[in-house]
Amino acid sequence: VQLQASGGGLVQAGGSLRLSCEVSGRTFSNYGMGWFRQAPGKEREFVATLNWIGGNTYYADSVKGRFTISRDNAKNTVYLQMNSLKPEDTAVYYCAAGKSVWSSKNFQDYNYWGQGTVVTVSS
Repeated sequence: VQLQASGGGLVQAGGSLRLSCEVSGRTFSNYGMGWFRQAPGKEREFVATLNWIGGNTYYADSVKGRFTISRDNAKNTVYLQMNSLKPEDTAVYYCAAGKSVWSSKNFQDYNYWGQGTVVTVSS
């Protein structure tokens, strides 16, 4: 399974970005999907997740109300719409495919990871 993340960039605080992650190599709808991020000097943390049909969405408290995760199984792609961005959202964002169809906040429940896309939010 290969995951290709894109859509990162430099944005001012208050702005928006949409990350995409295209999955190839296996049947995309077999996987719950997640987004995680890692800021400089910090551990990787959970951001958002959803199940194989786009339900059971969960978000980190720090992004709730600002970020939206979604998927298009016809395009083998998961998205992360990020609005009202803050400087503390600056990180490398990783998409991940889970070991099952279910959503999960735990990175141990994911066995395929994308290469990461960099998001930088300036103040």
